[in-house]
Parts: sequence; C-alpha cells; structure tokens
Amino acid sequence: MSSIEGTLRKARGDEAKAAAAAAGRFAERAAAEGLTDVAYATVDSPFGALLVASTARGLVRVAFRPEPADEVLDELSRRISPRVLEAPGMLDAIRRELDEYFAGARRDFDVALDWRLSRGFAERVLRATARIPYGSVSTYMSMATAAGNPRAYRAAGNALGSNPIPIVVPCHRVLATGGGLGGYGGGLPMKKALLELEGALG
Repeated sequence: MSSIEGTLRKARGDEAKAAAAAAGRFAERAAAEGLTDVAYATVDSPFGALLVASTARGLVRVAFRPEPADEVLDELSRRISPRVLEAPGMLDAIRRELDEYFAGARRDFDVALDWRLSRGFAERVLRATARIPYGSVSTYMSMATAAGNPRAYRAAGNALGSNPIPIVVPCHRVLATGGGLGGYGGGLPMKKALLELEGALG
C-alpha cells in the first residue's frame, strides 16, 4: 500500500470517528432538551444483533434480527412518537444487563418497563410472564389463568408470540402443557438455548 493510500485510509477512519462522535453529541443534546421520545440501539448477543428501544417510562422494545429494523422503528414511530433517535448512551443500562444475562452473570433485569405496546388480556399475560422466576417454567394455560381466563390459552400463546420485550419479559419460560417447547419468536433453538442457560431444562 502506497503512502497516499495509507493517508487516505487514515483520513476516512478519522472522518468516521468524528461523525460517530458528532452523532453521539447530537443524541445526548436531543435527549437533554426533551427532543427524543424513543431512543434505540443495537446489542450483540449469542443469537445475533438485537435492537432495543426505550422511552422515559422504560424499555419498550427488544427485536430479534432478522426482523427488519426499519419496520420496528416505523412501528415505534406510529405507536409511540415520531421522535425516534439512535442513542446508544441512553440504553447503557439495558445493554449492560443483557450482556450480563447472556454471560450467565444476571438472573433478574432491573430496568423499568414501558408496557404501552401491549393492551388488555395480552398485557395481563405478559405481566404474569414477567413474574416467572429465572430457572423456572410455566405453561400457556397457567399464563391464561393468571391473566383471568383459563380457557384462553390460545390467546395467551398469541400474546406471548407478539411479546414486544422478549428475553426481559421471559416468554421463553412458557411451555406447552404437555412439556413441549411450544413456539418462540426467536426460533426454537434460541428458546432451548435460553432455557439451558437458565438451567431450566434437564
């Protein structure tokens, strides 16, 4: 590589760093001035990148890839606010907690949750699911019962299948009544791996 090519490559690298720093300062200022209603960032996980989003109320969305980021951001824009901004610094707490969880060093999440993407029976199912302890499992029927309608186990399954905050609201801990894994938005291999991480599968 010639010295000119090296100089150009270094300049491009410096420009990229400066742009990232400027974007970070912009995000911090927008947040400080109340111009950001939804902040989002990506988090690396053993299952690929996750998109996480938070509001002033708390964590509102965890999306698996390959769920298209544009669709997730569009949903947040439509259902919460068009003021959506990539601001990794505002999600440091959940990013750290997820890293610790995947490393086997965290059993419970401490971040506040924003439940507004769920309503009615679905929200009651998810709130009940959030109370399933680490290392334990439950069933769709039990979650339906906890939400007030023991016969609505299919509706409970639908609520869990559309859980906007997976992993943190641990829908992977809900199994079919016969003990089968059931379904999972991140795929059954991921569900099995999460249960194994938690020691919930023998």
